[in-house]
Amino acid sequence: MALRKIRGPPEARGPAFLRDARDCAVVALGSQKLCVTKYLTRGSLVLSSSPFPMSSADPLRSSAPGPIRLEARAEDNLRYIREAMERAGEFTAVPGWGGLAMGCTALAAAVFAARQHTPGGWLLVWLTEAIVAVAIAATAAARKARRAHQPLFSGPGRKFALSFLPPVFVGALLTAVLFHAGLYAAMPGMWLLLYGTAIVTGGAFSVRVVPVMGFCLMVLGVVALASPERWGDLFMAAGFGGLQILFGAIIARRYGG
Repeated sequence: MALRKIRGPPEARGPAFLRDARDCAVVALGSQKLCVTKYLTRGSLVLSSSPFPMSSADPLRSSAPGPIRLEARAEDNLRYIREAMERAGEFTAVPGWGGLAMGCTALAAAVFAARQHTPGGWLLVWLTEAIVAVAIAATAAARKARRAHQPLFSGPGRKFALSFLPPVFVGALLTAVLFHAGLYAAMPGMWLLLYGTAIVTGGAFSVRVVPVMGFCLMVLGVVALASPERWGDLFMAAGFGGLQILFGAIIARRYGG
């Protein structure tokens, strides 16, 4: 709309001029409000110095979640570090399938040992079984550690070996002493007791089920020492055979072979 140019004061210019001026002011005011609403109401900006009234617009609301508490994040980090350190401190290469195979060979050895007629033949069968069991355990543990991309004698593996070997060494010495003394009846209980002790001490650096197996062997060894001599092979079959198969299967299933 264009205003007609009329000279003189507003009162002298007539009602037509006043109507045209009012319409122009309304148009200008509407344009100003539209501009302010479109460009100056983003966020929470308020123009208090504007000569024209301006309709308020709600600021954009953020849908982002609130900040995470610092204490919660610190607790999560500490829990992760603690679990990682516990996993790093465990010897996980204890062979499950290897233990199961050791149990099977021990059952076969118990059958052959029970058929021997001399103490020397009986001892030879069990010493042969011990050598076979060591070979199976070493091979299975090395293979499991290689699959896990971990050195067999890393920190936890070295601790396991250093804790496991002393009771086994003592058992070997006592075997020689008992053989020369003719005390064959004490050998099954002594072997079970010391082997269980080795499993408990070494299992302190391994998964939880390993020390449990050691305690079971120790209990079985104590019972064997208080039992008649003719039950020796049965206890050997139950400990080195049955318990080894049971816990070997548990380890293989829960801890990957």
